[in-house]
Amino acid sequence: MPTVRVLVVDDYEPFRRFICSTLGKRPELQIIGEASDGPEAVEKAQELQPDLIVLDIGLPSLDGIEAARRIRKLAPQSKILFVSQESSADVVQEALALGALGYVVKAHAGSELFAAVGAVLEDRQFISPGLSGHHFTASSDSKGLDRLCRNEALPSLAPRKGEITRSHEVQFYSDDEAFVVGFTYFIEAALNAGKAVIVVATDSHQKSLLQRLQEHGMDWAAAVEQGCYIPLDVGETLSTFMVNDLPDPARFLKVAGNVVAAAAKAAKGEPPRVAACGECAPELWAQGKADAAVQVENLWDGIAKTCDVDILCGYVLNSFQREQESHIYERICAEHSAVSSL
Repeated sequence: MPTVRVLVVDDYEPFRRFICSTLGKRPELQIIGEASDGPEAVEKAQELQPDLIVLDIGLPSLDGIEAARRIRKLAPQSKILFVSQESSADVVQEALALGALGYVVKAHAGSELFAAVGAVLEDRQFISPGLSGHHFTASSDSKGLDRLCRNEALPSLAPRKGEITRSHEVQFYSDDEAFVVGFTYFIEAALNAGKAVIVVATDSHQKSLLQRLQEHGMDWAAAVEQGCYIPLDVGETLSTFMVNDLPDPARFLKVAGNVVAAAAKAAKGEPPRVAACGECAPELWAQGKADAAVQVENLWDGIAKTCDVDILCGYVLNSFQREQESHIYERICAEHSAVSSL
């Protein structure tokens, strides 16, 4: 098989390393260059004329869309595969209009990257299946949140027999650094116990968590690839079950139940155990949707009870929320089995 020369572009070094190390497992894929911003990507594309460019959108100095527009003129033979946190249908459409053949949502890169690369190299379009609701052509082989939102029926994690003591804890953090410390401890403990972990967080928190896990010597890239670590963007996750600013219970149960079932398949224990940590409800409260936040917590509480999932909810709580909205604070605490602060 002929060698495929690849340029990898992403401003976040740990994720760029993940892409390079993953692609490096295939002998026919040769990483010939890396770039961390838009202008560097354009320069290296022109200089190296790679066969494939794996390109992020959220780049400094020059975003990936504009970089791709320039690259198409300077390296017209290079095929472009976007791997981005951005899941907006408009952005995806713009990326495809530039001539890119592939678009993978970062949260699912571990399960979709090789399928996307294979399709793009064969001049076939690959779009993360989670975007299929926007009528993009989608692959049937994926394991992330995207797979859970299709119309096909997927098995839910069956409730255990006997009484279940729920573990649905909430921690209130003084700042983002404390949040990352608390979530890192929870994630490490779960993975070390053989559990699969679902992490629903903002992009900035996801990056900080991966950085800290890496500093602690944890091979998060392998965990993502094995399906033991499932990072999901909080905005994308909320969009799958929110209707008119309130959670739709049926949609929520389908999404949450099936993502738990998918995680259970990757768990190492017997019986398999799943842990989940996130900030869906905190994000809603921060947006002024307090009632929706309480309802989401109530729905997660049901998952903790019926599916025997260890759940940690994390709030970076400012003094105004705690003091001026104490009634909301109390309602949220009431939905949990334990409350603590860090």
